[in-house]
Amino acid sequence: MIDLSSYVGRQEKSRDWSDRGRIARLAATLDHAIPPWRDGVLPPLGHWLYFTPSERQSQIGADGHPMRTDDGLLPNVDLPRRMWAGSRITFLDDLAVDMPIVRTSTVVSATHKTGRSGNLVLVTVKHEVACEGDAVAIVEEQDIVYRQAADPAASFARTGADPGEQDQVTRSITPDPVMLFRYSALTFNSHRIHYDRDYAVAEEGYPSLVIQGPLVATLMLDHLMRHVPGRFVRSYQFRAVSPLLEGDRVELGLTIAGECADLRAIGPVGVGMTATAVIAA
Repeated sequence: MIDLSSYVGRQEKSRDWSDRGRIARLAATLDHAIPPWRDGVLPPLGHWLYFTPSERQSQIGADGHPMRTDDGLLPNVDLPRRMWAGSRITFLDDLAVDMPIVRTSTVVSATHKTGRSGNLVLVTVKHEVACEGDAVAIVEEQDIVYRQAADPAASFARTGADPGEQDQVTRSITPDPVMLFRYSALTFNSHRIHYDRDYAVAEEGYPSLVIQGPLVATLMLDHLMRHVPGRFVRSYQFRAVSPLLEGDRVELGLTIAGECADLRAIGPVGVGMTATAVIAA
């Protein structure tokens, strides 16, 4: 195993332009005629549409992600499967559309663990996003998990926590391959488990295409925004519990009390993702 401590503190700066076209395509993907967010600023989680990978085709690995290198930001670990496990995000201010924006990314931790599925490497990256020359508007700590290859002889079994009582506000949605493709196109996410069914099944051991974790997190926050349109989200954190797959009927649940909201995405076997948000009064 490589020395993970050598990656802690590594930093990378990326620049982009917060064009409103991508936000309009996000609204279309979420099936909005009139989006529930304020015009002229990025919606909550809209920053995920920017700072997308720009590696040349020859630098893409077998899984569709950019190849890892010793001098890259993320650890060059010999664990092929990668998952975005969750994030903790603080929204300090709005980000205006059609402006130059900058993201500073720093590895804050990298640890090796052993779990039920074998060896794991857990990496936390801190992203700070701002309009060029302005104070930081968004701070996100993103948790990434690297896992060893799937056992081809093992059968896939997914479990989810019992959802228990029904949420105050619910909405059902069934993400299909078209929605997965559109979201991958928006975020330039070329991880093959989201569009290449043969690869997802044969190489990573899933029974079908996997719904992107960020898409599920976006759908949950969109469920909140539909209920309280135009409100400023102060913070949002989510954690993946169990994979959700194409064709799953996903029930989005919301329970809100004052400024605090609890959100869930519930699939056929139970809770697939949980989240909490704090909104401005």
